[in-house]
Amino acid sequence: MTKDVIALTPKMPDTAALLVALAAGGAGLDAAATADGAVVQLLGAGGRPLVSVEAPVLLQVPGEAERLLGTPAATPLWWTETRASTAVPEAAGLAGAVAGRLAEVLGGTVWPEGAGRVTTVPVDSEASAAPAPAGALPTVDVVTASTAVVLADRPVVPLTAWLSDVLRTTAAHGAALHLVTPAHCRISLPLRTVLTGAPNRWVVQDPAGGYYDGLSGAVLAWQDGTFAPVRDAGGRARPAEAFGRPAAGTGERRLTVQLRTEQPAEDDTLLGGALETAWRTLTGAGPAGWGTAEPVNLPWSPRRFTDLARGRMPEPTLVTAVGHPDRPALATVRVTRTAAGIEEDATLSLGYGPAEEVPLDAVRELAEALASGHGLIGMLVALGPGRRDPSLAPRYTDPALPVSYTLGARGVAEATLTAARRPPLALKPVRLGPERRPALHYPLGGGTDPAGWEDLATLLTHLRTAVPPLP
Repeated sequence: MTKDVIALTPKMPDTAALLVALAAGGAGLDAAATADGAVVQLLGAGGRPLVSVEAPVLLQVPGEAERLLGTPAATPLWWTETRASTAVPEAAGLAGAVAGRLAEVLGGTVWPEGAGRVTTVPVDSEASAAPAPAGALPTVDVVTASTAVVLADRPVVPLTAWLSDVLRTTAAHGAALHLVTPAHCRISLPLRTVLTGAPNRWVVQDPAGGYYDGLSGAVLAWQDGTFAPVRDAGGRARPAEAFGRPAAGTGERRLTVQLRTEQPAEDDTLLGGALETAWRTLTGAGPAGWGTAEPVNLPWSPRRFTDLARGRMPEPTLVTAVGHPDRPALATVRVTRTAAGIEEDATLSLGYGPAEEVPLDAVRELAEALASGHGLIGMLVALGPGRRDPSLAPRYTDPALPVSYTLGARGVAEATLTAARRPPLALKPVRLGPERRPALHYPLGGGTDPAGWEDLATLLTHLRTAVPPLP
């Protein structure tokens, strides 16, 4: 039985509905609020957390329930997650009963189908009476001196507010987060971003036995309180057969746009304009929604995005934006206050089916728009195989190939226009933007030439060395 159960309801779970839901454990259980009231926990007799109920989220973005759960659902709706402890056998059934009662009272549904129930779930296990280990994170499955292990089994594991909090907590203690999933699970692109690189890791259960890294494919084993690569006599990690096993070719592709812009830090500065321009140029419509975690719950609003980032400065802000259901797309944006102004680093991923045309002809138009009106610093566009939906499976995928690189006006000025226009390559850059402060757009093979990465490395080296030394 799954440990994560979600109630999807048309009405907000109010106090009365929550009381009915929390009574699912019968007598002998206590309830306590944590995380400044954002989480309610059902506690066993010894104070051990059995089930955590997250604060309900008003989901206003169409397609989010289907993207993450594979379940179509009309919006707006309230999304309430319950998460069971794996330390107590009855906890999973109790989580289903809490979600089931919410759905029964408020007229909604429960994911996964069949997990909800309205009967009482007595908790008789002796483990429920044992106190939680000192320093344990609520409903985190295993905690050691170096690693917090979270088990998940859902179609797409997203970067939820709870998981973000676990990441912040482990990072503050110099520890790692290891997410463990079955091989049929996928992760969202925002979650992939935070799990890329040590010490965090996506650990996949190999159907043939053992574990492997869902991003690198290295065979893993539990060693000294953490998952670590299994190495041969030469110290090299051993690749898992399941990771490299080729999947049936689908013809699906993914276009990735990485862009950085800079604006002055003024009262009327509005963020998100460059991302919206990229979205509209490549898809014909702007983003559908945005949020600081998944599911993405707010309709797209540059003004609200700006207000959030301004309120958090000088700390950076990281948000996720999603597209409309008929055009799968997802972006992450990091806003940073610098000495020169406000920088936005965005990565936009767009998926295409085998019969859909990738809008490569619009890339130069996008470069022109960003260079002319959005303070473009640089933009790299790449194309490669990938799922049409914005998620990642634990399988090897051929790398993307570069389409083009655009250097903004500031970079051109630093390198000098003369040098930037004459890289040691058989390509001719296109001049874009204002005449007095031009940007340069470099074609790099249109996403079909593996040599494009070598050309990009040569180009970037040339641009750096072309900058005159400081006196």
